[in-house]
Amino acid sequence: MSFNFATPELLWLLLLVPLLGWWEWRKSQHKPTGLRFGSLLAVREAPQTVRTRLRWLPPALRMGALALGVLALARPQQLDATRERSTEGIDIMLVLDTSTSMRAEDFQPNRFVVAKQVAAEFVRSRTSDRVGLVVFAAKAYTQTPLTLDYSFFLRMLEEVHIGMIEDGTAIGTAVAMATARLEESQAGSKVAIVLTDGQNNRGEVDPVTAAEVAETVGVRVYTIGVGRKEDSGSQNRSPFFGPPSGAAIDAEMLTKVAQQTGGRYFRAESKEALRTIYDEISQLEKTEIDERVYTDRTERYGWFLWPALGLVLLEVTLTSTTLRRFP
Repeated sequence: MSFNFATPELLWLLLLVPLLGWWEWRKSQHKPTGLRFGSLLAVREAPQTVRTRLRWLPPALRMGALALGVLALARPQQLDATRERSTEGIDIMLVLDTSTSMRAEDFQPNRFVVAKQVAAEFVRSRTSDRVGLVVFAAKAYTQTPLTLDYSFFLRMLEEVHIGMIEDGTAIGTAVAMATARLEESQAGSKVAIVLTDGQNNRGEVDPVTAAEVAETVGVRVYTIGVGRKEDSGSQNRSPFFGPPSGAAIDAEMLTKVAQQTGGRYFRAESKEALRTIYDEISQLEKTEIDERVYTDRTERYGWFLWPALGLVLLEVTLTSTTLRRFP
């Protein structure tokens, strides 16, 4: 709730009130009133009465009534604003690689753990977007359908682990699975975020073909390649040299998949870089918020007009009775 004046320029008239008060005082000083006496000695020695002390009251009441009248003339209004907000959410499918190469420790503690942590942070930052999860290795499965229940999503994400699916990297199948989940979506924007550290070596669907299908149904695909370039190597590293680092990322293929659908390819070589990528995707895929403000205006001139009339009436009453002056 707020308060304003419909014609605030009239408030400048308030500057006339003290000027008129000064003019009334000057006029009263030069206007001969009262009774004539041959000598003023007796009058000067007479005690002052209440009437004498309150001679200033009628002009003050008149000035107060004038000031209140100006405020009423400026049309004071009480404003009550009602805001209505509506959002058109985005449907997002996260597509997570669970192949054994994600155990590589170029991220601490490893790529897979970091990928899950940052994905969870991304989901917690959503407000009105539905999110779902597809996990893949040699095959692709829907771990979580599209949902607004972020707590449920995070519980299902926590249950994902390496080894739950036969090893391999079926990127095309994963993109096709995410597209199928988004195909019936009525959201204004449909997005798939594919995170992987390898090359497509399993599955019956070519990634570029899957991207063409995604483009047809209006799904925008963002691809993320994780892993440091110097740590990309053979998936068959000897156990004496630590966990496998994974095959080199097929950046060319991931770029084609993203560009085919109007998305982008990103490369993440650290946890902070991965966070930045998700933040950038959030900026690219902002949820539109439609806000409408309805304002109810109530005229409140009566708050000033009636007191002004009351002051005028009081002045007239006092000058006609108690504070009446003799000519």
